[in-house]
Amino acid sequence: MNKPVRIQQEDFSQDAEIAALKASSLRIGGIATFLGCARDFSEGRDVSEISFEAYGSMALAEMNKLRAEAIATFKLIDARIVHRVTTVQAGDNIVFIAAAAEHRAAAFDACRWIIDELKQRVPIWKKEITPQGEAWVTPHP
Repeated sequence: MNKPVRIQQEDFSQDAEIAALKASSLRIGGIATFLGCARDFSEGRDVSEISFEAYGSMALAEMNKLRAEAIATFKLIDARIVHRVTTVQAGDNIVFIAAAAEHRAAAFDACRWIIDELKQRVPIWKKEITPQGEAWVTPHP
């Protein structure tokens, strides 16, 4: 199975990611997920594509650190983080976060914490392509 933390160009399967989590332990009582998708409208402009770039090794290292911190802080059984670095169209998947815990509250809390921290700490940049031109999006919304 794929590694639990990845940066990749190709799309991912939410079902496969969840199945990998469920296979990791029968103690899991809840899995909370976040799926980030490309939208076709942002800050008053139509968006035709979104391009993602990353400082690869640093981004992956920080994502692995986030996973380890989340497991320790929220007492998770497991977690998965997948982020695409490519050009995507409206409706395409961008990022997937899943947190598995014995109880739902920890899974929900961890899932939100991971995506919020990822946006703050991981060097991945987003450029929106619009009819008016290209614009880098202000990091860390």
